[in-house]
Amino acid sequence: MSFQTRSLLLSLALTGCAVGPDYRRPAAESPPAFRELPGEWKQAQPRDEIARGKWWEIFGDAQLNRLVEQIDVSNQTLRNAEAQYRQAQAATAIARAAFFPTLEFDASVTRNRSPAGLSGGLTAGQILTQRSGAFNASWAPDFWGAVRRSVESARASEQASAATLASARLLLQSQLATSYFQLRVLDVQRVLLEDTVAAYQKSLDLTQNRYQAGVAARVDVVQAETQLKSTQAQMLDLGVQRAQLEHAIAMLIGKAPGEFTIAPVPKFVAAMPPIPTGLPSELLERRPDVASAERSAAAANAQIGVAKAAFFPAVTLTGSLGSRTLAASQWFTAPSRFWSVGPALAQTVFDAGLRRAKTEQAIAAYDASVATYRQAVLTAFQQVEDSLAAIRILEEEANVQDDAVQAARQSVELTVNQYKAGTVSYLNVVTVQATQLANERTAVGLLGLRLSASVALVQALGGGWKAAD
Repeated sequence: MSFQTRSLLLSLALTGCAVGPDYRRPAAESPPAFRELPGEWKQAQPRDEIARGKWWEIFGDAQLNRLVEQIDVSNQTLRNAEAQYRQAQAATAIARAAFFPTLEFDASVTRNRSPAGLSGGLTAGQILTQRSGAFNASWAPDFWGAVRRSVESARASEQASAATLASARLLLQSQLATSYFQLRVLDVQRVLLEDTVAAYQKSLDLTQNRYQAGVAARVDVVQAETQLKSTQAQMLDLGVQRAQLEHAIAMLIGKAPGEFTIAPVPKFVAAMPPIPTGLPSELLERRPDVASAERSAAAANAQIGVAKAAFFPAVTLTGSLGSRTLAASQWFTAPSRFWSVGPALAQTVFDAGLRRAKTEQAIAAYDASVATYRQAVLTAFQQVEDSLAAIRILEEEANVQDDAVQAARQSVELTVNQYKAGTVSYLNVVTVQATQLANERTAVGLLGLRLSASVALVQALGGGWKAAD
């Protein structure tokens, strides 16, 4: 067995004993159950590799499905995150390359003119051509595990980057779904305002007829006209908000806002996804931001080993094999060959505390990453609780608001009949009609809030769910 082979086997045996602490996932606070959804729960463990599927399909909107699927094709923010992930993959390959020796080939041809007054058989002014070619090899065995820890750190950073990519994708999908539902809510409100304008126009016509018949005052006509124009202004104001949401959706799918439109729908029916009675813990484990924070902690832990390895001597094995001659005919022949081989050892004797400071810096960076991970876990539980509470409370509010809408409609009907009978003034009609419109718009707004809360819950769980689960 050659010397180089024995050295390689020895190095591979010793690399299993890398200096620095081995990584253990930091403990994090986790409740036994959600307050808003009691049931068994276990500690969060990032499981970002689980496929999320097309979670947006739970809302049953074909146009939303088509829009969300365009994010992977054209969104530039997602492309940026994907490029950063590929950079992290390349960084892992770069770190892993240090395990192996490097081999280089150098070749040169130089011409020299000898000066006068030289000994050794050289003639003054003689021109010499020297030809040289050699293979040079070097290898630094990873005795102390610095390379191993570097690869470990790079690999964890690569996984963190993959989780960041997944987090960016989920965020963009959630933003598009939320913007789309807000736009559809505006469409519903516009239909509501159009119907209200038509009803107010009839009220104005009725008031004008009564005024011309001498049974209504001029002030009634003015009030009816003011109410009509005010509602028309509200309807026009929705156009600004809708255009901005349309532009935001265009940006999310990577299209120029001026070239993208979403046609209004005459009627929007939203399918509120049911909340399962129990949420499997694996859903929370799929949160990509939690996975990214945990992998960043693993990368920081490995850097402690890299810093500590600097306290030990560095061993490098080098060797050369080549040919050097003045005669072209002898290049790469036996007489012109040369070789060299030997180890080198380097040890820092004094660095004014540099290595110790770098070790302390690495430890502090790890402590910071652990705090970030634990905060990410707490934030995850908070966001799930927030979304569950919002869905529950908004559903209760929507039921009460529906009753308020029905009462407002009945109030308008009764008051208009009283006005026609001449028992109340038109101011009473204006008041109850304004109340009805406000309640109708509130009900539509609650629909949008409930849809947004459902999207937020999907995002808080790191992906979608199915009621059958």
